[in-house]
Amino acid sequence: MGELYDSRSIRVLSGLEAVRHRPAMYIGSTGPNGVLHLLLEVLQNSVDEALAGHCTHIGVSVAPGGVTTLIDNGRGIPTESIELVLTTLHSGGKFDPDGGYPVSGGLHGVGVSCVNALSSVLTIEVWRDGKNVKQGFERGEAGRFVVSEEPTERTGTSVTWTPDPQIFGGSTLDIDAVAERLQEQAFLLPGLVIDFTRPDGQTERFEEQGGIAGFVQRMAGPKGLHAPAHLKGEADGVSVEVALQWTTTYHEEVRSYVNTIRTRHGGMHLAGLQAALSRSVDRYVRAHGLLSEDIDEEVAGSDIREGLYGVLVLTMADPQFEGQTKTMLSSEVAHDAVMDVVEQQLNAWMAENPDAAAAVAGKALEASRARAAARRASERARYQAIDVGMDKEIYRKQFGIRSKNWHDSCVWLTDETLLNAHAEMCEMPDDCRVLDVCCGSGVVGNSFRGRVGTIEGLDLTPEMIALAETRLDKVTKGDVYDMPFEDNTYDLVCNREVLHLLPRPERPVSEIFRVLKPGGQFIFGQLVPYSAVDAPWFFRVVKKKQPLFFNNFLAEDLVVLLENAGFEDIKTKDLTVWEDIDTWIETHETPSMERHEIRRLYHEAPEEVRRVHPFEITPSGRIRDLWRWVIYSGRKPA
Repeated sequence: MGELYDSRSIRVLSGLEAVRHRPAMYIGSTGPNGVLHLLLEVLQNSVDEALAGHCTHIGVSVAPGGVTTLIDNGRGIPTESIELVLTTLHSGGKFDPDGGYPVSGGLHGVGVSCVNALSSVLTIEVWRDGKNVKQGFERGEAGRFVVSEEPTERTGTSVTWTPDPQIFGGSTLDIDAVAERLQEQAFLLPGLVIDFTRPDGQTERFEEQGGIAGFVQRMAGPKGLHAPAHLKGEADGVSVEVALQWTTTYHEEVRSYVNTIRTRHGGMHLAGLQAALSRSVDRYVRAHGLLSEDIDEEVAGSDIREGLYGVLVLTMADPQFEGQTKTMLSSEVAHDAVMDVVEQQLNAWMAENPDAAAAVAGKALEASRARAAARRASERARYQAIDVGMDKEIYRKQFGIRSKNWHDSCVWLTDETLLNAHAEMCEMPDDCRVLDVCCGSGVVGNSFRGRVGTIEGLDLTPEMIALAETRLDKVTKGDVYDMPFEDNTYDLVCNREVLHLLPRPERPVSEIFRVLKPGGQFIFGQLVPYSAVDAPWFFRVVKKKQPLFFNNFLAEDLVVLLENAGFEDIKTKDLTVWEDIDTWIETHETPSMERHEIRRLYHEAPEEVRRVHPFEITPSGRIRDLWRWVIYSGRKPA
């Protein structure tokens, strides 16, 4: 605002001062993800020792208050270089391929020095060359260097640090995320044993001899169409290993790693994998004459990857990443190396496993034909998952994840117009007893407040029950397939945006009918497509976001469902709500790849879909969709 700007304004930040001044440049954020990144930076040093063949055990413990210790049995940091490594950016033994690490993840020499800079207290202890030395640091400033007089044959390094509250405020470690990352490393490095102690004292051991084939099998769960395909090879000095398993689901998840570092945003290696998959599967379907001759049919890359779980691992010297946090690989050599190895190996695997190859091709063709149906306004496509069972553990896990940012994840959750539309359908006396089933956060039941008597809830997960208890009078744990209530208990039952998640929806509707008193009322709201024209396209949009999405109801389907259950006096109310799609997909339950696919579906929506389903893409690239909701009311005969 008019101040003088000259040479006296120029400031040079020295040592670790730059890290403390702009921490997000080095660790991504100063929130919980930043605290986790500190641990990952220290962990990477131990993992690099394991990659080099010198470490077989890592111990990690998190004490109450966030004090974290990581200890390994590697070679130990050279004792004469401890202070240099801890206080100087871009120092370390991983810049030179002849320096003891042919491949490594800690490439930039800023990892442990960043942790030191952003910790209120850090202590390092090293066992090496018969010596045991220890040194402490406070906010990056070196303290006393102590050498034990007792000789030792032990080797390894221990680092203990406390994230600085001046930097991170009240942010704490996500303990479950730590456990997930540790198990991930155990899968990537079979033979490595990792022990983890949680703040409550509980311990876990991660020792995964199954490698990445076991990893992908764990990701896919029981829905696999075949045993995992485990492919390995080397090209252009890049070692490539990949495990792939297609499933009966619609979800796609491929995790990629470079020198054991998770590249969450993919990069050249993931692009190479996708190209290889497209070429191999397309070659197979054409060679076997599986494409229809009557129409111009093709199988796109997204069709081939539908239902695919995969783990891609690269080991290479001097990988190039986009930024210090290493979330995206930019090394162009990786693209062709992965494409060449995977295409060759996958072709061989499909030839050796004809039943699995046929299942993979069939899955891709099914996805292709569903996509094509969205372009044909005259064709009505219905979708249903292959497995019609309900795995309650999957529902508990999914809604436990969803609860983390439940109220911030979309507009419709707390939209007053939508909630009031439910309440306005109420025709019961003001002392009636209400049940909100699959109550989520209790907002639907709470919308009847002032019109009814007691309002109770029913839900499956502890997380959702805790949310609902802040709004409802009482919440019971249970599921809607077998409700823990007597016949004829409630005057009114309500819910919203649930029936399309449930296999065999006639069963929960029958249960609702059972617990209602004669003359009782069932009120629920449901997101529906505008017509049979946009139904296939919209199903794919929602399925990418919500893996549990099961029933692609049209508005009239739900009337039939109520009538078949015995309800009468059925009434409906239509309304629309603008939904910010970017907010809707930026949640814990939506993988980053699926977010990209959802945006692609909007950008590439067929013209006939655009004519019936209003949405807009703003100049900034944000997407808004005018969602159609229908509120239903039905009566149990008196």
